[in-house]
Order: sequence, then C-alpha cells, then structure tokens
Amino acid sequence: MGRLFGTDGVRGLANRDVTAEVALDASVAAAHVLASRGDFAGHRPRALIGRDSRISGEFLSAAVAAGLASAGVDVDNVGILPTPAVAYLTAARGVDIGVVLSASHNPMPDNGIKFLARGGQKLDDDVEAAIEARMGEDWDRPLGADVGRIRMDLNLAGQQYVDHLVATIGGTRLEGLRIVIDCANGAASEVGPVALRQAGADVVVINASPDGRNINEACGSTHPEQLQAAVVAAHADLGVALDGDADRCLAVDATGELVDGDQIMGVLAVAMHERGDLRHDTLVTTVMSNLGLRIAMREAGIATVETGVGDRYVLEAMRAGGFGLGGEQSGHIIMAAHATTGDGLLTALHLAARVVQTGRPLAELAGIVRRLPQILVNVPGVDRSRTDDPVLVEAVAAATASLGDTGRVLLRPSGTEPLVRVMVEAATQQEADAVANELAGVVRERLSL
Repeated sequence: MGRLFGTDGVRGLANRDVTAEVALDASVAAAHVLASRGDFAGHRPRALIGRDSRISGEFLSAAVAAGLASAGVDVDNVGILPTPAVAYLTAARGVDIGVVLSASHNPMPDNGIKFLARGGQKLDDDVEAAIEARMGEDWDRPLGADVGRIRMDLNLAGQQYVDHLVATIGGTRLEGLRIVIDCANGAASEVGPVALRQAGADVVVINASPDGRNINEACGSTHPEQLQAAVVAAHADLGVALDGDADRCLAVDATGELVDGDQIMGVLAVAMHERGDLRHDTLVTTVMSNLGLRIAMREAGIATVETGVGDRYVLEAMRAGGFGLGGEQSGHIIMAAHATTGDGLLTALHLAARVVQTGRPLAELAGIVRRLPQILVNVPGVDRSRTDDPVLVEAVAAATASLGDTGRVLLRPSGTEPLVRVMVEAATQQEADAVANELAGVVRERLSL
C-alpha cells in the first residue's frame, strides 16, 4: 500500500489492503504511541470502537479490539454507529482512544481504520507516522489482570448520541414536518430515523436495511435519485440523504430538487449569522464550492475562507481561525459547537429546524444560493505536475478575465492519476462549456505525456 495512513486514516480494499493483521498491529502500536506520550498517565486506558455496516467491519473491529486489549486497554465496542457518533462518544465518555472502522461513501468492498485522540479529535500526522513506524515491533505484553477487557455496548451508546443530537436544536420541535431519510443502508440506519422522530418529525425511511453488502449501493448521498422520487411520492416537506458512515448530508426540497452542500451551508450560515452564533461571521469552504455560495454570503454580510479540497483542510482552517462552520459541496459539514467532525444527522436536524423556525419551505431558504452553471472536465494522459506551464497559465488568466465577476476557472491536478481536472463556472452553461473545453484542449496540447 505504500504509506499506510492517508488523509483520512487507513483506507483500502478490505482483506487485501486493510487486513485483520494490519488492524491488530496498528491498534497495538497506537496504544504504545499514546502511552509513550503520557496520554494514559495515572489511569487505566480506555478505548471506544464503532463501525459502519460493511461485512468486513465485523472481523476488523474484532481485530482492533483484540489488539487494544492485548496492549492493556479496556474497550467499549458500540457496534454499528456513525463516524460522528464515535467521535462524540469518545469525547463525552472521556475515553483515551476512539476507533472507527469505515470507508465512508466508498463501495462496500473497501474499509478503513481511523484513530481518534481523547476529545474525539483526529490524530495529528506526526502521531499517525509514529504509529506506523512502531507496527510489528517487539514489546513486553501485559499479563494476568493487566490485559484489557472488552465490553459490548450496543444500545446505550446509540441513545446517548441521539439525545445529544436532539438537544442541539434546543426547544425547536419538528412536529408538522414530514421528512424522508435515506440512510444509505449504512451506519445511521437505526439512529437516523430515531433522532428525527425524537425531535418530533413525521419520518419516512428508505434504505435502512443493511445486510453487510448493500451499503451505499445506488442510494444515499452519492445516489440521491431514490430520495428525490420518495419525497415527491410521500408529499414530504424535505428529504435528507446520508452516506455510509453518516458524516455527510445532502437534502431534497418538496419538489424533488436536490439541495447540495453549498446550499445547506448557506442556509445554516445565515441562520447562525442572524442569531449571532456564526464565529467571526465567517464560513469556511473549499475551492470546489460554487461561486454562487460566495456571492450569497457576501450579500448576507458573511465572509468566506477557502481551503483545498478535503474535510481535513476545512477543519484545519476552522481551528486555526476559530471559525464555527465549514464544509464541502458534497455535504460534509462541520458545526464546531456540536461536533469535531462532519455529522450528517446533525446537519439534517439543524436544516429542518431552520424550516420550522422561519416557516419557509426549504426551496425558498436554499434559493439564497444561486448556483452558477458549472462544468468539470477530466483531461487524462497528461503530466499533472506541469500545470505551471506558461502557455497554460496565460490561457487560464485570459479565461478568468473574460468571465469577470460572474465566473471562475480552477485547474486541479489529480493526486493519484495522470489527470488534470478543469472546472469552470460562468453565467450560462453554454459559456462554461465553451471555456472548459477550450482550456481542456490547451491542457492536452501542453501537458501530453
């Protein structure tokens, strides 16, 4: 696999890249690294493990629990719960290590391992590097009563998380709202409907029958078509689509129109701004967010900070600037006052609460973000390291100037393939298509291998 830890923990094909041996060794090494940092000083260490609904999560979570317990760490296994639930419970219960077994929105054959520090925060890169360096080393094993214990907690943990979610919307009740939830046959299949119902909503549930194999399969936030049809058929006020580990959320309005992460961020940012809760009156987005979001935020008196693509960069910027809200067009939205990571159910509840509080339909609320026509063209077979080519740079500058304030150009080299992505936004789709195709031609001509 090369370097084991990537931008979001360990991830790959389960039982080939992410094996039981890797899970066990990494867990032992994590316990040793955190112990050497003094994280366990003065007390018996504790860990909490949760997973999504993939069949491979069964053996991987068992391997993680075995590794931690063999290193003297007591383990609470909370079974199938969303990634943000594990992060929340790690913080709320004051445990020393949180572990999530999930590959999020990836296909079922994949899986991953993510370690969380005390407080539910993702481990720093240097800590992950230290864990990787210590995997497979010789060590003195605890004996007798010093080995860890493993306890199953399959009921109380989920309810604790649901209670937390519902409490975040205060006294707002969702009575009178009919909401369709698409659980992607994933980690929120049980707690998702429970949370919305506990908040008072009339809930219609789809894709909440996980069998270990059907996670993310033609459903959830990556395939919202089922949800769009179900909202119209059920005469619902809105719908929400989660992904496999429920750390992201997209929505659908009453007419069946998709409401993406940019629009959701816009709705939540304006709500927080009006309440005086939006820290520094700033929203953190990535470079892939539609220009329409930035325009809407400027008109609402809200500043925006842009980061590279990836929720980790959003979170880093939020922490560095002390900002409270950020996210991605994909629906991975972080509300720092309530969570340490993106939380799809948290997002869904606050979006629904805004509908109740304003008495306005979701379509009207989301309409503040007027999405500019956008096109993304992938140009394969090129040298992605040479996007600084002078002719290409000049072509991008000329296209940017021609678009003015009503458009933009973004060139993104792939991180793994000989591929460059050309993204263009413009006042009309015809203009966006023309500019993107022209620039794609320049990329092919100048960067061909």
